[in-house]
Amino acid sequence: MASEGQKVVLITGCSSGIGLRIAVMLAKDEKKRYHVIATMRDLKRKDKLVQAAGDTYGKMLTLQTLDVCSDESVKQCISSIKDRRVDVLINNAGIGLVGPVESISMDEMKKVFETNFFGVVRMIKEVMPDMKKRRGGHILVISSVMGLQGVVFNDVYSASKFAMEGFCESLAVQLLKFNVTMSMIEPGPVHTEFEAKMVEDVSKKEYPGADPDTVHYFKNVYLPSSIDIFEALGQTPDHIAGCTKKVIESSRPRFRNMTNPLYTPIVALKHADETGGLSVHAFYNLLFNFGPLMHVTMNMIKCLTCGCLRSPTISPT
Repeated sequence: MASEGQKVVLITGCSSGIGLRIAVMLAKDEKKRYHVIATMRDLKRKDKLVQAAGDTYGKMLTLQTLDVCSDESVKQCISSIKDRRVDVLINNAGIGLVGPVESISMDEMKKVFETNFFGVVRMIKEVMPDMKKRRGGHILVISSVMGLQGVVFNDVYSASKFAMEGFCESLAVQLLKFNVTMSMIEPGPVHTEFEAKMVEDVSKKEYPGADPDTVHYFKNVYLPSSIDIFEALGQTPDHIAGCTKKVIESSRPRFRNMTNPLYTPIVALKHADETGGLSVHAFYNLLFNFGPLMHVTMNMIKCLTCGCLRSPTISPT
């Protein structure tokens, strides 16, 4: 139970990666400003979180079962909290999907949207009425730069993030009237077990329905480039957690918060040309015409930066 003066923070998807690191970082806040309710679909996967939380577990951090794809699960979780009080909601739960779109079933696509989009909507719908009544609250969504700029072979994942960005951008206007803040956290590549396993799995898969050329481009052009980018530009879950904490603690939180400065010019391409041709052709050339050059460039960046350009870029104010 939260102490007087503490903010109640509910976080989805805390079994690993970004969600786990945000939960632990807030629970270990030196000023003890937060009572963290870390949630996950299956509490059998709690061991990593409990170990990382250390002596804050059971004090500053408690665990709850929550499946963002279930109306009943969401309602039960929020109703179990004293006075249904959630001061800060962090929507982190999500799944990825990559590959030729011809080989992806409609059920797989729906699953991505059910988690990445409708899961967020479900959570916001449950906590928003209480926040509006209290005239206060902060809703954060762990989005992605792929919600701002589409990326080849990430069609469905990007679409789910674009949908979430549009939903939250629209809702943010109304929420301001009730003193409720909406913030998007937009990482680029992040080094997590989830990402590493996904790359390993997709490289071994067969892609029925996709033509041989497309499969070749995906496996032999896109995947190597993707690995180069992750190794050169990827941030850690702790970086994203640190950025998220700064946004929570800001006196005037921004709506959009990109965590990696190297992605700012990439996203800016689409706004520099209203026809959209500039960004489309730039990404085409990077992937298909300048692939070997990009490989060399990414290795140079990896050697030169030593992580300095991968640090969080969001200031507290």
